[in-house]
Amino acid sequence: MALIVQKYGGTSVANAERIRSLASRVGRFKKMGHQIVVVVSAMSGETNRLIGLAKEITLDPDPRELDVIVSTGEQVTIGMTCLALQELGLKAKSYTGSQVRILTNDSHGKARIIDIDGQNMQKDLDDGYVVVVAGFQGCDANGNITTLGRGGSDITGVALAAALKADECQIYTDVDGVYTTDPRVVPEARRLEKITFEEMLELASQGSKVLQTRSVEFAGKYKVKLRVLSSFTDEGEGTLITFEEDSKDENMEEPLISGIAFNRDEAKVTVLGVPDTPGIAYQILGPIADANIDVDMIIQNQGADDTTDFTFTVHKNEMDKALDIIRKQVQPNIHAREISGDDNIAKVSVVGVGMRSHVGIASQMFRTLSEEGINIQMISTSEIKVAVVIDEKYMELAVRVLHKAFELETA
Repeated sequence: MALIVQKYGGTSVANAERIRSLASRVGRFKKMGHQIVVVVSAMSGETNRLIGLAKEITLDPDPRELDVIVSTGEQVTIGMTCLALQELGLKAKSYTGSQVRILTNDSHGKARIIDIDGQNMQKDLDDGYVVVVAGFQGCDANGNITTLGRGGSDITGVALAAALKADECQIYTDVDGVYTTDPRVVPEARRLEKITFEEMLELASQGSKVLQTRSVEFAGKYKVKLRVLSSFTDEGEGTLITFEEDSKDENMEEPLISGIAFNRDEAKVTVLGVPDTPGIAYQILGPIADANIDVDMIIQNQGADDTTDFTFTVHKNEMDKALDIIRKQVQPNIHAREISGDDNIAKVSVVGVGMRSHVGIASQMFRTLSEEGINIQMISTSEIKVAVVIDEKYMELAVRVLHKAFELETA
């Protein structure tokens, strides 16, 4: 008997029929003797609908009240899931994040989990219940409802698996695993049987939509065995996300590149002609961080006239806010020659642990892009990743030619 946490995303609970299908799957696992915790998202599109309702009242909703509103989507789903399980003769009990006592900080909309009290859930599991938990939400020390940000149900699933010391956390989506890239862009993309946490973390952070970045970080930190599966089919083993030492085939060399990620949700902020003095980076980015805006890539270039140019990327939805902060709070102190934003960019990344033992990956990537006339605006690297910012209109072309150049369509 195993303790398994199963997380189901919005498309997996899109309507009553999908929820009944979920319940049947859970029932099969339950008949095998497993203890099951189910984590569900809101129905597909529901969170956007709720945000839209809030913005009919005000274009800038209070974060605390917005969390109260959007958290109701998952509350509907846990109730419906329990009803579907009970119709199959199974004992089932629903929990909101507050009822579980998923304790978070008070950063509404982007809360981080501090602690989880798993005692009541474990008691219910031992009594034969299927425990159904609302993903995406928790509560702060004062009992206020908080949400974990987009994709937060993945975080809930992994965090519960860690707290309960589950044997496996299964993430059910509308795809049957992790692919070398998005099959909608490259039809020849191949499903991976397994991938390392490091590679999955890089792919997620660089734009792959299969798993939320923080959930992969959480799983790696607490050594939660993670598997991505499709809720639309009963076949296949999905993709196992594991540690590098567990993923190697004794008779095979590590693959050079595991996948190509892309992200069209970023924007570039450029600050030209600022004083080339110690602390200038903090003067620019400090207020951005204080506004809870995540910064991704950063480039600083020294000029010939004792000035420097500074460029960084943020989420596309936060570009205007970042520009406003730079112009109103930062500019009076740094007297930049020019401040501009560009939301017509995309980031494309190649990822693979094989980079550690192979040279020439970056040069092959750059050569491939140059042969297609694709100009590189920014470059970022890590031990197992090379990422570039390019014009958004070339993104799909870049992904296709890189996928072919690194021969990812072949096993």
